[in-house]
Amino acid sequence: MTSEPLAERPVSLEALPAGLFADEAGCPRCTWCQATPLYRHYHDHEWGFPVADDRRLFEKICLEGFQSGLSWLTILNKREGFRAAFAHFDAEQVAAFGAADVERLVQDAGIVRHRGKIESTINNAKRVLELRREFGSLAHYVWRYEPAVADRPERITREVARTLSTSAASVAMSKDLKKRGWSFVGPTTVYAFMQAMGLVNDHLEGCHARDAALQARAAFGVP
Repeated sequence: MTSEPLAERPVSLEALPAGLFADEAGCPRCTWCQATPLYRHYHDHEWGFPVADDRRLFEKICLEGFQSGLSWLTILNKREGFRAAFAHFDAEQVAAFGAADVERLVQDAGIVRHRGKIESTINNAKRVLELRREFGSLAHYVWRYEPAVADRPERITREVARTLSTSAASVAMSKDLKKRGWSFVGPTTVYAFMQAMGLVNDHLEGCHARDAALQARAAFGVP
């Protein structure tokens, strides 16, 4: 992920492809991040940028599970609450949570208080430790599922993006995770995780973050 401001390319509203909006400076972005400055920052600096850090990967796959049935903005607004509640997604610490922690978290208004998803996060932390023993890191396991260029659409337009809720890679990863005992990791959840962590780049053509994410991926060393 880059922390540097992305170069903004002013465009006329008439020139914007479908699925993009421009801010006051004319910078084009995917319309899904239009609601708030926090959402735009997430779009510009996180979504689609490759990640190799195990803690961030574990956090994201857990939060994607919590998102099920909700909007990502709801989860993003509570992300700091989730981090505080789940030991900043340190898998070893979360794996040690017990029944008292579940009851504590069910009462925590800073997160989504869904008992099944809370228990799933603790379960999945234990599964992370198993993956680390087998593959060395969660990152090494995850990046084995990056799809080949030939398996990706040539161009990401609004119409194409609307069809991208799962993929062969997300189905395969979901199936394997479930076989290993993970929960709340269906193909759609896994695909959203892959989008966010840079295994795929689904910024629309013309979005100012698309090229930056592509450059980040080119400089990225696969774990």
